[in-house]
Amino acid sequence: MHNLKADLYKLWKTLYPEISTKTLDSFFNEILEQKQTAEDVNSISDSLWYKKVVVYSLYVDLFNNDFDGLSQKLHYFQDLGINCLWLLPILESPMKDAGFDISDYKKVRTDLLGSRGGEAFDDFLKKAHELGIKVIFDIAINHTSDQHDWFKRSSLPDRNKYSNYYIWSDNDKGYSDCRLLFKGMCDSNWEKFSEHKYYFHRFFEFQPDLNYENPDVLLDMCRNFMYWIDKGVDGFRADAIPYLWKEEGTDCENLDNTHVIIKFFRKVVEFLNPEVILLAEACQPPKEVVKYLGQGDECHAGYHFPLMPQIYKSMALESPEPIINVLSPLVTPEIPENTQWFTFLRCHDELSLELVYVSEEDRKYIHENYCHKPEWDFRMGEGISARLSELFKFDTDKIIQAFSIMLTLGGTPIIYYGDEFGKPNDKKYYTKQIKLTGHNDTRNLVRGKIDWSELEVQLKDKKSFQSIIFNNLKKMISIRNANPEIQVGETEFINLGDTILAYKKTINNSETVILHNLSQKSYTLVPEYKEDYELLFGSFMEINDQINLGPRKTIWLKKIY
Repeated sequence: MHNLKADLYKLWKTLYPEISTKTLDSFFNEILEQKQTAEDVNSISDSLWYKKVVVYSLYVDLFNNDFDGLSQKLHYFQDLGINCLWLLPILESPMKDAGFDISDYKKVRTDLLGSRGGEAFDDFLKKAHELGIKVIFDIAINHTSDQHDWFKRSSLPDRNKYSNYYIWSDNDKGYSDCRLLFKGMCDSNWEKFSEHKYYFHRFFEFQPDLNYENPDVLLDMCRNFMYWIDKGVDGFRADAIPYLWKEEGTDCENLDNTHVIIKFFRKVVEFLNPEVILLAEACQPPKEVVKYLGQGDECHAGYHFPLMPQIYKSMALESPEPIINVLSPLVTPEIPENTQWFTFLRCHDELSLELVYVSEEDRKYIHENYCHKPEWDFRMGEGISARLSELFKFDTDKIIQAFSIMLTLGGTPIIYYGDEFGKPNDKKYYTKQIKLTGHNDTRNLVRGKIDWSELEVQLKDKKSFQSIIFNNLKKMISIRNANPEIQVGETEFINLGDTILAYKKTINNSETVILHNLSQKSYTLVPEYKEDYELLFGSFMEINDQINLGPRKTIWLKKIY
């Protein structure tokens, strides 16, 4: 406890050397009080749980209406083998940016609670935990909605506590070195509020950036974390984390004080419950993302954004080299033992091709091979707004192979809702959101509702496209969950030819070999893979006592001792 106090005060002085620690004294007492009341219920079982799970990402309303509807589908996740749910934005919001525009950090959206109010969320969380399913959710810490009470008070002409919660200016010239994140949708990082009054934003104009130079912002954001930790939530996806601290004359990304802020958050979160995780959403090169893990004292995990596009490149190029290169130590540095990469094929946004982690050449190649329709283009070539099934033109072998790569390559895999059965783009939802927001945001193509009655019919037909994807994915997840070497074992690439992505996963005395034929031609393997291994997943033909791996086929082999 003494170390916590000393650490928080040291971090405070780094951020606010001229500001009194009086407010920090009061805040520290709040932390102690919450810890004391939670002591009896917080029994720590596994603080590294996030290394072993398979995560499923969803919008509650689009998945099944509200939290009561989500509770009814918990056995669906259990059947699929999912043991962690990542809830995309659930907090109070005008919903102009899919909920990333938060108007109240301590309230779940009323449309997600149904007639039972807060009980619906509490019951859902309890039932999920009873089934061994962890629950994390999004919390945008860089900005709020312009409908948040903080912003409304901040914009008042009379000075008050909240006047400095956001970044205000009498002109639109500040932070001129900041890149425009929503190129093609926003013309500037400044929005005019009134005559001679502007506010700063990195995302949409209705999402003003918080001002972390004000220590009250830091402490209030901590209180938001504390509120949900007390509720029993297992972690937070910290949205837009690289942009927290701004300094004139910089690009306002990845600045040193941003890392100090995160260390402060981590100290508070870990003290209250060491099993609660912070997940960094940092669209940056690996060498920058690893900084958000610190020395194991910042976020517990981070998304491996650069790996995702290289999986697509490898499959289009029919070569393992793009994947091997991006995972080499020169590109992806080693990370602390108590941290983790989170990997994904698709998510709630576009297939991102930002130049911070792909080259111009890669961007052009991936765009040419996967942007099958002009309307999928996002931010003038910086991304592709399409779901997994659409990107692979509903080719079951390619979709299964992509899932296999993600589930076995290393890190914690994330499945985006609907991709487990090949959900297509949703044009109807996309059109509806244009009318609601006034923005032609093509990312809404990859969202949309699940039609459960239609899906149930599709999954009953064992030969349907949906059923083939679902059942193969279910089998892979089951095998992964039963084999620790696939979950957390070391990955060692095997050179089996120009078109084979092969690697072995080992831990202690267990070894599994994963083989992906990326080409459209069959491949014959050396006899040892038939003699010394048993087949866990996939199929092959035997020709002259050798394994013949068909075009775009995938197999998992367990070593026999």
